[in-house]
Amino acid sequence: MADQKTTGELRKAAEITDDEINAAVDAVLAKPKTEPYPIGDGYRLDLAEAIKAHEPTVKALADPEAKPG
Repeated sequence: MADQKTTGELRKAAEITDDEINAAVDAVLAKPKTEPYPIGDGYRLDLAEAIKAHEPTVKALADPEAKPG
């Protein structure tokens, strides 16, 4: 299995930039069903899968009363 680093680990190691992260987020917000987004040198960021895997986010998105923050 390939080495799987978190976005935070890649950012801390300066392997990706804030601008690259923001571009990936913007792409997914513009088209939520987007494929994994190429980021950095050979990495791909699958934000749709990351959202599905993060239980607090899934709950917040399912709650019509949820507020940002």
